[in-house]
Amino acid sequence: MATVVDLITYPVKGCAGTSVDSTHLTPAGLAHDRSFMAVSTDGVYRTQRRDPRLALVRPTISADGGRLTLTSAEPGGGHGALHLDVTTSAPRRDVDLFGATFQGIDQGEEAAAWLSDFLGVPSRLVRVPPEHDRKTDGLIPGTSGYADSGAVHLLSRSSLTHLHARMAERGAPPLPMDRFRPNIVIDSRPEARHGEDWAAEPHAEDRIRRATIGAVDLGYAKLAVRCAVTLVDQEAGARGGPEPLRTLADYRRAAGGGVVFGAKFSVVRPGKLSVGDEVAVEEWGDAEA
Repeated sequence: MATVVDLITYPVKGCAGTSVDSTHLTPAGLAHDRSFMAVSTDGVYRTQRRDPRLALVRPTISADGGRLTLTSAEPGGGHGALHLDVTTSAPRRDVDLFGATFQGIDQGEEAAAWLSDFLGVPSRLVRVPPEHDRKTDGLIPGTSGYADSGAVHLLSRSSLTHLHARMAERGAPPLPMDRFRPNIVIDSRPEARHGEDWAAEPHAEDRIRRATIGAVDLGYAKLAVRCAVTLVDQEAGARGGPEPLRTLADYRRAAGGGVVFGAKFSVVRPGKLSVGDEVAVEEWGDAEA
C-alpha cells in the first residue's frame, strides 16, 4: 500500500535534479539520469563532495537527449544559460569514476568554458557513450551510467520523517528530501488500512527484494551508504552543519562502515514509470545489518 510521490532525474552527475511526472525507466535508470558528468581536465569525476557549487547547476534535457541546457541557480545570477547540442560522435576519452576507468564523449569547448567559469576550476563535460557497459554490484546486479552505484535510489517519506524526529531530539531542524538525491520517493496510500501500511514503517525499503512499480520491475542491490554530499545545502551550493550524518551515525551505522539511508535497486524490467504508480512488493527480505 504505497505509491510513487516523486520522480527525480539528474542528467548531470552532481548537479541539481529535475522532478518529472512520468518517464521511461531504462536498464541504467530513469531516462538520462547521470548520463553526463563534469570532470577535471585529466578526466577525474567532479561531485559535490569537493565541488558543492555543482548543486547550483540546473540541467534540463530534451526527451530525445539531443539538447542539454545548463542554467545557474546562484543567488544574484551572473551566468547565462548554456544551450548545447549533444554529440555522440566526438572522440572518446578516459574518465575516472571512483578509481575505475570508463569512457566519456567530450562535449566541447563551450561546455568546458561554461563549467570552468561557474565552478572556478578547469573542467570538461562528458557524456556516457552509447556503448557504455558498466556493471554494478549488489544482491541483484545491474547497470548504470555515471551514478555512484546502482541505477535507482529509492527512499520513503517515512524514513525521512523518522530521521527528522531523531534530529529534533538534538534541536536540529528538518532537512529537505533533496539532501539525499533520490530517484524514486514513495509514501503510504491515503486509503491504507491498519496492518497493510508497510510504507509507514521507517526504512521498509531496506527489506524490499523485488518490487513492481507501474510497468517496471526492480531488484534490490544494496543499502545506500551516505557521504558528505548530504551535508550540502542544495539551494545554497555550500556545506551546512553536521546533519544529517551526525544523527544517522546514532542509529544507521552499517556493519561494513559508514551510515546508510535509502536503498539502491537494479532495473529488472524497464518501462514507463509515473507519479501515482502503486508499489507492489513481490518479495521481502531481512534488513541488512
